[in-house]
Amino acid sequence: MSTQVKPMATTAATKPARVAALKIAGVGRVCIWQGGSLWIGRQAGHSLPHAHHGIQISLTLDAPTGKLLLRSGVDSEWSVFRAAIVMPNRLHEFDGLGGSVAQIFIEPETIQGRILLDRYAMSDITALPPEIVDAATALLGAHFSKEMDDDALIAASQRIVDTLTGPLPIRPMGNPRIAAAIDFISQRMSSSISLQDVAAAVHLSPSRLRHLFVQETGITFRGYVLWLRINRAVAVMMNGRSWTEAAHETGFSDSAHLSRTFRRMFGINPAMLIME
Repeated sequence: MSTQVKPMATTAATKPARVAALKIAGVGRVCIWQGGSLWIGRQAGHSLPHAHHGIQISLTLDAPTGKLLLRSGVDSEWSVFRAAIVMPNRLHEFDGLGGSVAQIFIEPETIQGRILLDRYAMSDITALPPEIVDAATALLGAHFSKEMDDDALIAASQRIVDTLTGPLPIRPMGNPRIAAAIDFISQRMSSSISLQDVAAAVHLSPSRLRHLFVQETGITFRGYVLWLRINRAVAVMMNGRSWTEAAHETGFSDSAHLSRTFRRMFGINPAMLIME
């Protein structure tokens, strides 16, 4: 069971109106590993309502006074957090209030993701006790400020996830056919991927694969393929390529298609990100 922590009360002064005028959504870096990613930076701004497949762990790096805003849907009240976890495929809105923020995304079908779902799925957004993540978050912030390499940032991010999950089970969790399907998809990001092709590769009928995929991952086959393509496109862009090149290398029809998908999943236009 998770520890439910009541977020700090939101006041009119904390509403995102002043941040919404920012021309950028953040200045920083993106580090991607198998099953997860870290988005970390300064001047974190306001995203429009959006939903994505990854479990989102939001952390302010400006401790002890730093804060960020989150709300589920578009009609609920904003709440203030130092650290929070957002469940996957849930409409939500974020505002970094111009501060330094880390967003860790974990794919729900990973072992870590399944444990996080078991512990926190009772609410769309759950505050995390600062005493649990403060030390690991401070290490992550220090690595970022010292411009440490990606491996160091990834290790610090995974330490935060490990703190939240505890020891992992020895045996893998989940359906091995779906794990094989995900591996098959991951190796073919630059080409078209059909449900029929993946079903044949894992020896299932298309209808059975469609049913199992939603059951195991909580997302449709097409939605998951788009999630992987977006993450791969970000990795391509991080290597100095343009968004147009990233779109072509990850199976999007063009950069406009990539931008629309990115905006729907993350609530911002990719052009608003500045990498350093």
